[in-house]
Amino acid sequence: MAQRLDGKALAQAVRTDVRQEITAWRDAGHRPPMLKVVLIGDHPASAAYVRGKEKDAAEVGIDTETLRYPESIAEDELLDVVQALNADAAVDGVLVQLPLPDHINEQRVIHAIDPAKDVDGFHPENMGRLLIGDPAFIPATPYGILEMLKRSDIATEGQRAVIVGRSNIVGKPMAALLLQRTANATVTVCHSRTRNLSAHTQAADILVAAVGRAGFITADMVKEGAVVIDVGINRVDDPSRERGYRLVGDVDFEPVAEKAGWITPVPGGVGLMTRAMLLVNTLHAAKQHAG
Repeated sequence: MAQRLDGKALAQAVRTDVRQEITAWRDAGHRPPMLKVVLIGDHPASAAYVRGKEKDAAEVGIDTETLRYPESIAEDELLDVVQALNADAAVDGVLVQLPLPDHINEQRVIHAIDPAKDVDGFHPENMGRLLIGDPAFIPATPYGILEMLKRSDIATEGQRAVIVGRSNIVGKPMAALLLQRTANATVTVCHSRTRNLSAHTQAADILVAAVGRAGFITADMVKEGAVVIDVGINRVDDPSRERGYRLVGDVDFEPVAEKAGWITPVPGGVGLMTRAMLLVNTLHAAKQHAG
């Protein structure tokens, strides 16, 4: 039976480290880091995620403010909001919560954020820096996965890592991060058009599932003793639950856990580390701005 990678405990350890750094930072005469979050519309999952970020930030000593706008906001108006935050010297990190409404071009908004305040790590400049091994801000989910492996003493060097999913938020930056000389993994990226997907996943020492399909990775696709990282968060109907659904990952958890060496649960796994690494990026931004 696989050992669980406890995202709750690992994220708490990261927050403890960040809180200690911020305490020392403020003792040296600096103001607290400031994170501004832009939330569009009333998407329940986005609102819940932002509340979690606010709670985490308060715990470690980061000041936050969430700017809320209706779903009907025009793209140009949103871009004006971003530019104003870019120009505000009191703001260290700017985060526009995704997804955005269909009438707004997400890439245009991401490109508008000052790369030096892009604590999500999605700006092309930060993505490019990651690719060449000179990162400023690393996207928080891949960053969280790597930190989770490090803090659990799971080696990446010489390991075969297979990533299922090629998004700009997880799959591509995860591959770039594992290829760095600090990780030294051999990386394969798979996707919906990959032929004979199981042949790739069965060879993985480290398998990262980020496809957005509930239970997509089954036990017959997993190597005995593999490290299985489940990035997916999917709602499935469950009349037995008060809210009528439950959250599951991209991995068929119980059968895979019987075969894997390590596995992340959903919820309670990668998502908590994503939030924790956002705090790390925000502290990094504040230190950069202070020179």
